[in-house]
Amino acid sequence: MKGFFVTFEGCEGSGKSTQLKLLAQKLDEAGVDYILTREPGGSPIAERIREIILDGRNTAMCDECEALLYAAARVQHLKERVIPALEAGKLVICDRYVYSSLAYQGYARGLGEDYVADINAFALKNCPPDLTIFLNISPEDAFERKHGADEGDRIEQLGLAFHKKVYEGYLALARRYPDICPIDCSGTKYETGDKIWQLFVERGIVKG
Repeated sequence: MKGFFVTFEGCEGSGKSTQLKLLAQKLDEAGVDYILTREPGGSPIAERIREIILDGRNTAMCDECEALLYAAARVQHLKERVIPALEAGKLVICDRYVYSSLAYQGYARGLGEDYVADINAFALKNCPPDLTIFLNISPEDAFERKHGADEGDRIEQLGLAFHKKVYEGYLALARRYPDICPIDCSGTKYETGDKIWQLFVERGIVKG
């Protein structure tokens, strides 16, 4: 593949959407050819799966089903959108990827890293991220910043104890996987955005 694959990770309310918007503005100004996508979702079938996963009415969904749905949406998204874009030489930026599954289902749900890795074998083998930006902010601070969890989002409604486990999972993953780069989000959104842009410059993704 000739392109470059960048993924964004973080707890709920970490500011991914905000940072992706700021990044997109800078990439547009720099004339960079890129696509911005998300998981779960990013393609028509994967977006349908996303609706099932996040639907607040689906409280009876078991942990294994949740993990498998994420993996299924991921494969569809990769084959339909991400891999073709990378093969065309584009920069692909994705809001969440396989580390989300490892943190949420592997660590916080307790399914284990091996189980989650096994069902995501296609993604890990065929399309590993070149760079993963982890927006490092605790769930306590993140939810305070966004004024609480969204009522219609099944994942956000799982409670602070669950999201603390997610955060601990991310920290453990960042210690193990060299492509994960934690970004301190304690400053303003613009300060965080400048740190991300500088990282892009250092990695040669954009010109300084």
